[in-house]
Amino acid sequence: MAATKRSSGGRKYGKAAGKSVKSAMHRRKSGTLKRGKAGHGGRVSSRKQAIAIGLSEAREKGAKVPQKRTGRKRATTKRSTARKSTRKSTRKSTARKSSARKSSARKSTARKSTARKSSSRRSR
Repeated sequence: MAATKRSSGGRKYGKAAGKSVKSAMHRRKSGTLKRGKAGHGGRVSSRKQAIAIGLSEAREKGAKVPQKRTGRKRATTKRSTARKSTRKSTRKSTARKSSARKSSARKSTARKSTARKSSSRRSR
């Protein structure tokens, strides 16, 4: 693994981390690198996953490896949040209107059909 350098000049990853990633890559090529706890998740074929496994092993050993990236939230501005809220309100109101129209149409057709049935019975 190439030594990635910081702007200050120090190494981002330690040498031990590079070694563990290298060994993980060799195990992947030979087909012995497995995923999951106790290797019950099957064999790893992905290069990226092999690197991730090597880095996590290096972390467990205490090598110099940056912390895992977590899901980062984008900074929302007032403008974007205002847009989202207006979109949601318009969608809800149109959905309510259409459902109200459908239900009223169903009711009117049901009334007509029952009126026809009762009038036909009376004439007999």
